[in-house]
Amino acid sequence: MPKNTTQQYIILPPRGLTADVVSPTTQKSTQFLLSLESVRTVGVAATAGLFAKTKAKLRVLDSIHENGAKLVEMSSDAVSDLRAEQPGVRIVPVIYHFPAIAHRPEPSVKPQAGGAALKIGITVVSRKDGKPIANAKVIAFTDFANRVGSQGTTNAKGVVSLAVGGASKKIQRLYIYSPMGFWNGLKLNFTLKSGLSFPLDPIDLSFTDSLRHFYGNSPDSAGRGVKVGVIDTGIAPHPDLVIEGGENTVQGENPQDFGDSGEGHGTHVAGIIAARGTPPTGIRGLAPGVTLRSYRVFGKGAEGASNFAIAKAIDRAVSDGCDLINMSLGGGPSDEATHSAMTHARASGVLIFAANGNDDRSPVSFPAADSVALAVSALGRKGTFPAGSTEVGDVASPFGTDKKDFIGAFSNVGPETDLTGPGVGIISTFPGGYAVLDGTSMACPAVTGATAKLLATLPAILNAPRDQARSDAMAGAVLQAAKSRGLGATFEGQGLL
Repeated sequence: MPKNTTQQYIILPPRGLTADVVSPTTQKSTQFLLSLESVRTVGVAATAGLFAKTKAKLRVLDSIHENGAKLVEMSSDAVSDLRAEQPGVRIVPVIYHFPAIAHRPEPSVKPQAGGAALKIGITVVSRKDGKPIANAKVIAFTDFANRVGSQGTTNAKGVVSLAVGGASKKIQRLYIYSPMGFWNGLKLNFTLKSGLSFPLDPIDLSFTDSLRHFYGNSPDSAGRGVKVGVIDTGIAPHPDLVIEGGENTVQGENPQDFGDSGEGHGTHVAGIIAARGTPPTGIRGLAPGVTLRSYRVFGKGAEGASNFAIAKAIDRAVSDGCDLINMSLGGGPSDEATHSAMTHARASGVLIFAANGNDDRSPVSFPAADSVALAVSALGRKGTFPAGSTEVGDVASPFGTDKKDFIGAFSNVGPETDLTGPGVGIISTFPGGYAVLDGTSMACPAVTGATAKLLATLPAILNAPRDQARSDAMAGAVLQAAKSRGLGATFEGQGLL
């Protein structure tokens, strides 16, 4: 007999995130959702008989609105009973999405042969002063195609030991990822021996990365009057960032704790949009004048964000008066909860940007693949990163009209792509300092920031009534202002704004 498992679900009204309290066609669904709210807050059903069979089998965990979507926990049997008792509501499984940062390759198969116990010790240092770099992740591949290799993390002296099957070994690729403050390193096709030293380039905040190549440094006023919501891992306090407020929508966590979840991703994204620093002591985003809000959907130490947390964050961003929403996340299956929230946002005059995903030219991931959002691929440019950096491995055809332009090898592409933005080797804010990251996660906020900068010059659109016509006008202005880089619509959509 199949096991009757318990899991989390989202209960949605027939349409959207909230039920119409006056519509006779949805009256039963509205009463049911209000009854669930009473179960959540008081512990009893407000209206007897609305879910008599399932009441004891259902636990209400969170709610977006009193008469709106609910996060519940129940068994598969209870789902079946609830569908029979309340055919008007939608029952959606909880699924998870992930930060759209370019994946770091890792070994899946260790070297064979009896030399596995032999380890090669190497040192990672700063190219500037030769000082050791601690906590750098080092990954060596003897067979990159089959992911055969070894990995380790440098100690306080910058030393790491790698078990690659011998005291001297041919290495196809050696990746070095710094925790912060340096460009990551890549060395190809060489013989690895103990005692070798590998230097990393420190981040120079005056360096012209691809973001600054295409956009330069914006004035303080760029984006003024535009409010941007960042739905991500939270934004850490940083001297280059001003955060108006936000909300943590992770079930069970403090709603006011909308700072960094411990991952740093959202802080990097926020800096691309709105950093207000001045090189060489700080970094500048595309629209320093925007009002910035943080919506944390990733729990402390969690890898994924639930569709319920994302839907709730979109709803809160709309309620808080955001004009633009940045979602540098995805990878999970498409779902009705996220779609309903995005549809509500568009109907409320809010434009959403979502990252294409980073699965090496795979189809565009959800939610970017949903036509309600504007989907963004990652643009790169030769010469905007050091010669020995990991970004060298992201260069791939096709190349643009300017042969230095390319779409990052990691970037997902497809007909859903609307725009492209700089996403290869981007310097931005990070908890405690600055970091270089790659991904459609970085390209998406570049487009969001460029859009805020544009909208600030279009008061007729920005000040229009908050409805579908407003968000459509925003989308039209952005798409018409974009210029092709000669990469083809599948890779760049309408091009670079």
